[in-house]
Amino acid sequence: MVKLPKALCLLALSISCGIATGAYADSKTGPLKVGVSFQEINNPYFVTMKDALQDATATIGAQLIVTDARHDVSKQVSDIEDMLQKGIDILLINPTDSVGVQSAVEAAHKAGVVVVAVDAQAQGPLDSFVGSKNVDAGYQACEYLAQHIGNAGDVGILDGIAVVPILDRVKGCKEALAKHPNIKIVSIQNGKQERDQALTVTENMLQAQPGLKGLFSVNDNGSLGALSAIEASGLDVKLVSVDGAPEAIKAILKPGSKFIATSAQFPRDQVRLALGLALAKKWGAQVPTTIPVDIALIDQSKAKDFSW
Repeated sequence: MVKLPKALCLLALSISCGIATGAYADSKTGPLKVGVSFQEINNPYFVTMKDALQDATATIGAQLIVTDARHDVSKQVSDIEDMLQKGIDILLINPTDSVGVQSAVEAAHKAGVVVVAVDAQAQGPLDSFVGSKNVDAGYQACEYLAQHIGNAGDVGILDGIAVVPILDRVKGCKEALAKHPNIKIVSIQNGKQERDQALTVTENMLQAQPGLKGLFSVNDNGSLGALSAIEASGLDVKLVSVDGAPEAIKAILKPGSKFIATSAQFPRDQVRLALGLALAKKWGAQVPTTIPVDIALIDQSKAKDFSW
């Protein structure tokens, strides 16, 4: 679990007090309205986040509105505009395009809505951002990969959509691999973080680079497609990733698995912290502009005891 700063421990205590006293119901306007816009919900990571938020808002008696952008920034902006029309008090945004959502963030800010970005940074007047240490996630995964291919050989990167967390993971991976002069990045392809797309992209990569020794995927959803391609090829390619998804953990646990590690995130903690920060801001508190959340590298030795 994430170790919280002292200020956030006090915030958690104040939230508990609020729950006990029913502080979240406004006698003038009714229950607090929380809107959340996800870049996608067709992913166990975001499903876990959504479920945790549903539990948290139900506990405090708040109304929750959930939308799925389906990786379409125009839809995400439209969804947020609709939520503003419904009178939300808090907006938690997980942007599908960090720059493209700026107009929606500005509109929410202008309407007096507290805005906190979760998992991926957003442009515009945010009140706070909560997200994993993504450079560290990429770095740790690829350092582990380097060690397990003997610090030498050709490596590929399975990239994703151009949001800050994905860019940071690739950056961290490249920094780790750069420490090993006998490792060469020979291919960077976009799997779009989707299993089917990643499967096809990895198949093509393996055909073009039959000497590949290692592969880094920016997320577990894509890594599972990549794993299918690696297993079908019969090649000895070690795979590492980011997320800590349940299905990825199961794959890592299989004896002789090519999937050797993932830099696990903590989606429940992220969204709970985001809600807590938003509530504190609405109450008039000064809140941190950024809360970085640690990751944990999970290999086969740790996978048995790990879950979101």
